[in-house]
Amino acid sequence: MKKKQWYQELFENYADSYERECFTAGTAGECDFIEQEIDFNKGLRILDVGCGTGRHAIELARRRYRVTGIDLSASMLRKAAENASRAGVEVRFQQADARELPFSGAFDVALMLCEGGFPLMETDEMNFEILKQVSKALVADGLFIFTTLNGLFPLYHSVEAFCAAEKGETKTTYRSNSFDLMTFRDHNITEIEDDSGKMLTLECNERYYVPSEITWLLKTLGWKRIEIFGAKLGAFSRDDKLTTEDFEMLVIARSRTF
Repeated sequence: MKKKQWYQELFENYADSYERECFTAGTAGECDFIEQEIDFNKGLRILDVGCGTGRHAIELARRRYRVTGIDLSASMLRKAAENASRAGVEVRFQQADARELPFSGAFDVALMLCEGGFPLMETDEMNFEILKQVSKALVADGLFIFTTLNGLFPLYHSVEAFCAAEKGETKTTYRSNSFDLMTFRDHNITEIEDDSGKMLTLECNERYYVPSEITWLLKTLGWKRIEIFGAKLGAFSRDDKLTTEDFEMLVIARSRTF
């Protein structure tokens, strides 16, 4: 049997704990920004890639948008369905690998927030395949909004110190971080307590990207207008120029040439 990747192990039984992570607190503000970007058009079909427990998908559904959420984790999707039922909204949740999306030209808008698959993959080729698959899922004049790890941040700051300060209410710890300047990958040992109380020790690595890489990758896929900003938790804004202080970058891509 093929060994599970760290992100598969992490999200096998972590839905409740995930919702206590500090970065989940910004959902409403982030959806405010998304609404502005789509000009409050309720007729648009929205795809939420790596939707997790459904926080953005459900918030947008509350605001009467049509949303489909996909995720690799069955347990996260079960929690998402429970959350949607509790909120009294309808969201189509579907288990799918972002590297093999079963859609073509089916959506007007794609969201991929809080490292929704990209850039967790173990190779650059796999990460690129996610961008390719999401692009394929959209209509030609579609809109793609996503966040990813800012490669400028680790050049000036300790990722380990940042993660330790931002862990929120969970018992998650990060140690032995090493940032590889040749690959722009942060390798670390992450220790978490899952929803059953079991402690897991995971050997993780995530790819950080610099703005020029993201721009080139998207242009390769035919995107014509690519804008990149700093990503502030719960307060996405076009006024936030990306700096070395931003742990994440916010990417907005519009209209493909093919």
